[in-house]
Amino acid sequence: MAEEARQFHHAFASVLLATATKEGNPTASYAPYLADEDPLAFYIFISELAEHTGNLRQNPRASLLFIDNESVSSSLFARKRITYYCKAEFIPRDQAIFDTILDRFEARHGPMVALLKTLRDFQLFRLSPMKASYVRGFGEAFELDPSDDSTG
Repeated sequence: MAEEARQFHHAFASVLLATATKEGNPTASYAPYLADEDPLAFYIFISELAEHTGNLRQNPRASLLFIDNESVSSSLFARKRITYYCKAEFIPRDQAIFDTILDRFEARHGPMVALLKTLRDFQLFRLSPMKASYVRGFGEAFELDPSDDSTG
């Protein structure tokens, strides 16, 4: 089950993102993402013009939600999903990992990434999960420790 939960996000090219303003007001959005598995971390490349970017800079916490499409769910009340509760870290352009991650972004998400990389308002963040909640269906909800090597 833990391996199934950990692999669930692989079916998605983007993630639903929840952040909060400095006043605590919630903001929901989405972003294309890239994942590393050991240790588990998610990367998003987002514009300073988007509210969620400012939110992450002021309050470096976020939730990531991967959820089955309504059209493939047997019940709208029990859609398969995993939520990761993360700490966010800004990665400056002068760090070596920046180019490595952006090259992987381009390989996964296409040539638009090369254009976005030239736009100075786009910023790279690493989102490191602290815990996760996996719902496989009715009566099948599990709390997971993403740092536990036995999960995958």
